[in-house]
Amino acid sequence: MKRLAIPLAALMLAGCGLQPMYAGGSHGAVAQGLASVEVAPIEGRAGWLVRNALRDKLSQGGVQADPRYRLDVLLNDKLEGLGLLTDETIGRERRTLRARYQLVDLASGEIVIDATAGSDAGIDVVSSEYATIAAEETALENLSGVVAERIVTQVTLALRAR
Repeated sequence: MKRLAIPLAALMLAGCGLQPMYAGGSHGAVAQGLASVEVAPIEGRAGWLVRNALRDKLSQGGVQADPRYRLDVLLNDKLEGLGLLTDETIGRERRTLRARYQLVDLASGEIVIDATAGSDAGIDVVSSEYATIAAEETALENLSGVVAERIVTQVTLALRAR
């Protein structure tokens, strides 16, 4: 029964039109397209973190092609206090990182994507100021990776459609 189930499942999947996103590995069209995306400098510490994460994710195979696209990113990094305690101190913070980005075709100047991505994280404020600052920085590092991953996903979908 199992011997029949696997080929049957393969036939059913082939009929539904699903195709692997990264077909062809590092030599496939999507991987080559991602490798041809140049990330413009992004302002600030959050910008440095997001840009590095984007560059890592866009050239995962180590292949760097001549730039065909430019990715412009504007960030909004906000840290706000929440949860007032009885002694009027803040007990919790929320760090929000939002990105507005555009993928520009360098040959034509056409904007391929104009979108936003973002994420947020909660931070406990503790009595140690050092621990709180460390938690804020860790949250920024984690959010940078999440936002970069969301941007790369949308860029991948747009390049695949082209």
